[in-house]
Amino acid sequence: MADNMPSLLSLEEELTCSICLSAFENPVTLPCGHNFCEGCLEESWKESFILFCPQCRHLYSSKPELKKNTVLTAVVETFKKKASPLGSDYVIAKTEEIEIIKCDTCMTAKAFKTCLTCMASFCEEHVRPHMENPIFRPHQLTNPLADLGAQICQDHNKIMEFFCQKHDCCICAICLQQLHRDCEYTTPQERRKQKKSEMTDMLRVLDRKIDKNSLVMAQIREQQLQLQDDASAQKKMMSTEYQFIRYLIDKEEQDALKAVDKDFESGQTRIQSLIAKFGQNVEKMSAVKMELNSLLSRADSLSFLQASTQLASSAMFDPYCPHVNMESKALLAHHSSAVAMKELLSKILTLPAENRFSLLKPGQGIEAVDPTPASPEQDAARRRARSRHRKGKEAEEEDVSKTDRTFGQDRLSKEMLFEPTAGPTAAAANPTLVSPGQQAARSRARSRRRKGNEDAPTGEGGTPNQQHPIFNLSKTDLTSEQCSPSKAGADNVTIPRDISTAAKRSDLLKFSTVLTLDPRTAHKRIDLTDDFTKASLAEEPRQYPDGPERFAVCSQVLCSQGFLQGRHYWEVKINRTKSSGLGLGLGLAYGSMDRRGPSSRLGLNSASWCMEFFNDKVATWHDGVETVLGGPGPSRVGVLLDCDDGSATFYAVADRAFPLYTFVFPLWEAVYPAFWIFSAGSSISLCKL
Repeated sequence: MADNMPSLLSLEEELTCSICLSAFENPVTLPCGHNFCEGCLEESWKESFILFCPQCRHLYSSKPELKKNTVLTAVVETFKKKASPLGSDYVIAKTEEIEIIKCDTCMTAKAFKTCLTCMASFCEEHVRPHMENPIFRPHQLTNPLADLGAQICQDHNKIMEFFCQKHDCCICAICLQQLHRDCEYTTPQERRKQKKSEMTDMLRVLDRKIDKNSLVMAQIREQQLQLQDDASAQKKMMSTEYQFIRYLIDKEEQDALKAVDKDFESGQTRIQSLIAKFGQNVEKMSAVKMELNSLLSRADSLSFLQASTQLASSAMFDPYCPHVNMESKALLAHHSSAVAMKELLSKILTLPAENRFSLLKPGQGIEAVDPTPASPEQDAARRRARSRHRKGKEAEEEDVSKTDRTFGQDRLSKEMLFEPTAGPTAAAANPTLVSPGQQAARSRARSRRRKGNEDAPTGEGGTPNQQHPIFNLSKTDLTSEQCSPSKAGADNVTIPRDISTAAKRSDLLKFSTVLTLDPRTAHKRIDLTDDFTKASLAEEPRQYPDGPERFAVCSQVLCSQGFLQGRHYWEVKINRTKSSGLGLGLGLAYGSMDRRGPSSRLGLNSASWCMEFFNDKVATWHDGVETVLGGPGPSRVGVLLDCDDGSATFYAVADRAFPLYTFVFPLWEAVYPAFWIFSAGSSISLCKL
C-alpha cells in the first residue's frame, strides 16, 4: 500500500477544489471547463455581487447550469478509498515531507506510524507489535511526524495533546492540571479545523477583494480611454477657438494693411498732382523766359520799347515742398487699437488660465484688466458701483415695465422665467465678437426663449398664472406689489401654477445619471458620508489635504462627474432639522470656477448657477444677481441638464415634476453639479434613481 503513495499523491492537485483546498465533494463543471465542489461554488456566489469562475475569472451574465461531473466523482471516490487507511492528514502531506521520515528502528525504511507513547516512528514491519501485542494497546499511534521534539512539552517531557485557547499554545496533560487549570482548552485537531475555517474565510474575502479591485481596474481603464477621447475633443475644441481668434486677428491685420495701402495711394495721388502742377509752372515760366530773351536780342530800340512784357503769375510765389504723410484718422485708429490689443493680451496672458475668464467676459473694458490683486477697499468700491449701476438700470426700465403691464401684466416675468439673464437688450448693448460655437449656443438660447414665451401656461384671462403648487401660495396672499414687476423689481419672479407645466417623472428618469461627491473639492467644513452621496456642515474642520481644487472660502463641494454633451438628470433630497433653519444651495459650476477668491460662492460669479433655499425663501443666483421665486421650497429637487441646448431646468419632484426655474447659458466647458451648505441643520443627499 505504501508503494501506491506516489501515484495517489500525483492526483492530489487535480482532485482538490481550489476554493476549499480539499478533495472534491459533489464536483460540478462550469461552461469554462473548471471543476468545483457544488457547495463551495454556491457559497462563493452568495457572497459576491457578480457571477464568475473563481479560477479563470470568466464573467457570466446569468447563473449557468451546474452539471455534476460523474467521471470526476468516481475518481475522487476511488482516491478516498485507497487513501483512507493512511489517514486524511497523510494524503494532504507533501511527498518530500513523508520521504524524510525514517523508521527509528531500522533507520532505512519509510515510517508508517509514530507512537506518541514511545516517542518513535516505525515502519510497517516494526509497528506490527504495537498493532498485534495487547501490551502496546494503550500506546497512541498517529501518522508519521517529522519533528517529534516540537510535539513534546519542554517542561514535562510529555506529548502536547491539548491546545489552550486563552494563551493560544499547545500544552500537555500536566500543563493542563497545573498552569492552565482555569483555561479553556481543546484538541489540536479541533483547533486546526477552526483555524482552517478562518483561513478559508480569509481566502474568500481575498477573492472578493481581488474581484472588486479587478472591476475597479477595468473601470479605470475605461476612464483612461474616455480621458483620451475627452482630451482629443478638448484639443479639437480649443484648436477651433484659437483658429477663430487667429482668423479675427488676421482679418484685423488685413484691414490695417488695406488702410495703409489706401493712405499710400492717397499720398501718391496728391504728390503726382503736385508734380504736375509744378511742371506746368516751370513750362509757363520757361515760355516767359524765352520771350524776354527774344526781346533782349532786338536791335531796334523803338520796337523794343513798344513791346509789352509781363512776369508769369507762378513766378510771384516761392515754390515749396508740401509735407505729405500717412497719418489719417483710420490709420491712427488701427495702429492705436493694435498697440492696445498687444498690451491687453500681454497683461491677460501673464495671468494663470483660471484667472483670465473674469477679465474676458462681455462688458469688461481695457481699464478693467489689472493683473495685480485688488485691495479690499477697491473691491468694496467696485461692488458699490455695480449696485448703483443695477439700481440705475432698474429705474430706466420703470417706464417699460408700466407699458408691459398695460398690454400684458406678466410678460416680463414670463421672459425671466425662461431666461435669468438681463434679456435681449444686454446682448444688443454689447456687440462683441463671438465664435461660431458661441453663435450657435446663443441661437439655441433665443429659440428656447421664443418657445418658452409661446408655450407659457395661461389662466382664464389669457395671462400667465402667478403661483406654483409647491410654494402653496393663494391668490389672496399675492399683493399687487408682489405681482407688479415695477414695484417688486426685476428680481422678483413668480412661478406658473398650471398643471400643464408638470412633466412626467418617468420621462425625466430616462436621462438619470449616477453622481458622487468629489472629496478633492469639498471645503474642510463639509462632511461627506454615505459613500460620498451625502453632504452636511461639520462642527469641526475635517483634516482634508490642501489642493488647488478645494474650496477655501465657502462651504461648497462639486460632484466628480462633469458634463459637456447629452442630457442628464439627477435628484437631490433636501434635509433639515426642526430646531434649526434651512440654508443651502444647489446648482451647476464650470470646472474653472474660482475656489479661493471673494466671489467663489456659488452664483456670485459668471461661472456658476445656484438655486438657494433659505428658510421659507427660494431664489436663484447667477453672476451676483438674485431672482426671488417665492417659498417655501420643496424637499426633493430634480435637475435636467441639456448640454446640447445649453439649459438647466430645476423641478420640484412629487408625484410629478413641476418646473421651478430654467437657466439658459452657453456651454464653454464641462459643468459639474455643485452644492453650498451654510446652515448647521441642513444637508443634501443624492438620490438613487
